[in-house]
Order: sequence, then structure tokens, then C-alpha cells
Amino acid sequence: MSFRIFNIEYFSIFLRIYPALHAYTQFLAASQRRFPLTTSVNRIFLRVDTKLFRRGSAVARSSRRLGNDDMELATRVAWLYYECSMTQSEIGAALGMPQTRVQRLIARAMASGIVRISIGGAVASCVTLERRLTERYGLDFCRVVPTPPDPEGLFSALGRAGADYLAEVFETRRHTVFGVGHGRTVAAAVDHLEAVPFPELTVVSVLGDVPRRVGTNPFDVVHALAQKTGAAAYLPPVPFYANTPEDRAVLFRQRGVADAFRLAADAGLFLLGIGEVKPSAFLGMSGMVLEAEFAAARRDGAVAELLGTFFDAAGQRVETELQDRVIAIDPEVMRGREVIAMAGGTAKRRAIDAALKSGIVTAFITDEETASALADDMSSPDTSEDQTREWEDQ
Repeated sequence: MSFRIFNIEYFSIFLRIYPALHAYTQFLAASQRRFPLTTSVNRIFLRVDTKLFRRGSAVARSSRRLGNDDMELATRVAWLYYECSMTQSEIGAALGMPQTRVQRLIARAMASGIVRISIGGAVASCVTLERRLTERYGLDFCRVVPTPPDPEGLFSALGRAGADYLAEVFETRRHTVFGVGHGRTVAAAVDHLEAVPFPELTVVSVLGDVPRRVGTNPFDVVHALAQKTGAAAYLPPVPFYANTPEDRAVLFRQRGVADAFRLAADAGLFLLGIGEVKPSAFLGMSGMVLEAEFAAARRDGAVAELLGTFFDAAGQRVETELQDRVIAIDPEVMRGREVIAMAGGTAKRRAIDAALKSGIVTAFITDEETASALADDMSSPDTSEDQTREWEDQ
């Protein structure tokens, strides 16, 4: 290596940015990349390309040689900002870019999940609610997270808690077959899950697919989970609902379909969302259940949905015409297994209450406002009649 500096002005620039360059190369070393920069007690070796220094952006140009991927650059910027405690202006000077771009890259790193912030400790009010809900519904586990001020942040907040739960389950290796249901909270949990190598794991969808994308397709969630864990993935190539009971029987007999559902029935761990019985719910938005069919289910007393099966306010199963057409494992198969349900939003409390009363769910993740509403219902008189009116008004 050689040390080539062509005038005192560039040398002074180098001295100012060297701490950032050193931190940057440490990051590259951690990424198993090579960068021509080393230090010793008495000597500093740096190969400087004169063309790069003409524009005062040696490191920025070097990063382009490593790849022109903005996501990669966002990772580097985030590492310098969070791990090296450099200011945005310092990063901009070191990488030869305006501070506004540094801000955008940091925001992109946060939004894309490159940066994950973990806060230790517990909120006392949430802990109290966890205990109350655990006792009321006979749960093995309950996690209550603070309700975000922006409703759009609810799925992300629940997803982070769900990802923490899954990470612990995968690290302990206590299950080797994992059944995955539907719902935006389910998708958020997998999205926030960090890569956890678990090649012995088998991930299987416990329901058929939906024709219309609503947030995240259930099959996309299974693929993402398999990619993050290195697990084998099984997907039954059928719709969530068949047109007729006869069609359902035929589809269940198809090669591959029966095998996938047999595997799903053997799962020791399940992750589910809790659905409402109205057109704006997942099943309605995905086009699988029509408004008239929801109305008929509500008239039969249905207030909650798990894997296409409906439950009344007491947590009892409601037999509907839809039940004869659903292509998914029967929720009763999950009873006695580890079943994680994730749901939030006070408007959904009736559906959540019914699903938890079914006794199928063993672990529940929700937000503080929803947990408080559920806890308040404990001392309230029977509201089933009011609940029916609430559904009819929607």
C-alpha cells in the first residue's frame, strides 16, 4: 500500500474525515467486505484515488463501487448514525452527500426495518392489564403494548411484540411445525421478525389462499417466514372458500392439498389474527365473503371469526352455510396446542372477547386501550343484546 496525498488542502480534509472513515471500515469488516484502509501505532496507510478526491467524496464513490443499492447505503448511514454516534452533518461530510439525504436514508432504514429499536422494561399499567386478562381468559401468556397515538401504528406495535414472542419460541426450538393463519397483525409480526436460523422448522399455511390482496397475502407471509428462518414451507394451492360444499370435498382430496392440511393439523404452534363479522374485515376485503353472507352469519349470532369459523359472544361455535365451504383446518384441531392470537383496536373488542372465550387461544397480544376495554367488560352486565344492535348498525 502507499500513502499518496497531493496537497495540504486535501490532507487537511483527510484528517477531518479520518475518524468517520475508520468507523466506516469497521462496519465493512463486520460485513466481511474488504476496504484498503489499515492503521497502526506509527503509520497510516491509505490509497487515495485522485479522481475521487477531485470531488471531495472518496468514501461515497467507494460505496458506489461496492454497489449502487440505496438500501445498502441506507444501512451504512444508519450504522454510522446509531452505532458510531455521528451527527447527520458529520455523516454527510464523510460520505460527500447533503444532510437532507442523510436524513432521508436514516428514515428509510427505520421504515424498512434495517434499524430496530428495543426498549427494555415494562409499563406498569400494561403489566396490570396482562395479569387481569390472563386470569379472565385462562391464558398462558399475555402481552399488552402501549397504544400508539396514530392508529396506523397499531399493526406495527403489535407486530413487534409478536416478533419478540416468535423469536423466543424459535430460539428454544420447542416446536418444529408452525401453522400460520391470516391477518395484518400476523403479517406485521413476520415483517418485524429478525432472521432466526431454524432449518429444522416447517412452516405451513393453515388455510387456503385469497384472490384479492389485502395488505399482505397469507401465502406471502409464509414465504417471508420461511426465508427468515430457512424453514421448509407448505402452501395448499386452493382458495380459502370453495363455491359449494361439493367443490370443497373435491379440493380436499387433491394431491398436495390433503398432505398440507395433515401437516398443519400436526403443528404444535399456531399464529392467528382475530376477525370481525363485517364487510370491512379481512374476509370481506379479500372478496372471500359477501356482505349478505356476513349479515346471515350475524343473524345466527356470530361476532368473531377464526380461520373462517364463526363464534358467538359466549365463545361458542356458530354453524353457518359458510362453514361447509371453508378450506382450512378446523379450529378445534388447535385446542391444547400453543396458539398465539394478535388483535387490537377497541372497535374490535367484542370479536376479541368472543375468540378468547372459545378457550382455543393460549397466548394473546394486544394494545393497552383494547386490553382496558376488555378488562372493563369484566365487571359490566351482559352486553350481548347491545352487541347485536351494534352489528346491525354497521
